[in-house]
Amino acid sequence: MATIKELLSEQMKSAMKSGQKELLSFARNLHAAIRKKEIDDRIDLDDTGVLKIISTLVKQRQDSIEQFEKGGRDDLVAKEKAELQFLQSFMPAQMDDEELRKTVEWAIHEAKATGPKDMGQVMKVLMPKVQGKADGKRVNQIVREKLG
Repeated sequence: MATIKELLSEQMKSAMKSGQKELLSFARNLHAAIRKKEIDDRIDLDDTGVLKIISTLVKQRQDSIEQFEKGGRDDLVAKEKAELQFLQSFMPAQMDDEELRKTVEWAIHEAKATGPKDMGQVMKVLMPKVQGKADGKRVNQIVREKLG
């Protein structure tokens, strides 16, 4: 199985060959974000590290889309949505609500949580299991619901 960085490299090559400038731009932006993190931290990122970067970029794109829609900038909304779609192609399949609720219940049991004050412990156990597979806001909401 190829790593995310290898898949990204292949996409960049095929975008260059086929002349897809927008796709090439998206791939280069992602590659630059990954390389920046690797150089800043002096590490070689694995797929987990790359997924964290992609998650951050996805969140940024979603915020940008929201802001551009409020400002009536449909041209920028379309560009951001295209880049968001590109980034999401590297993300693992998202958990459905039922699967996420079961995972939250498991984490609550693992952390021996009894109430809202134990939320931090639950999140510490839970987040490595759902990283990249579920939106943090959604996870937080379900944990609060179960603990409250």
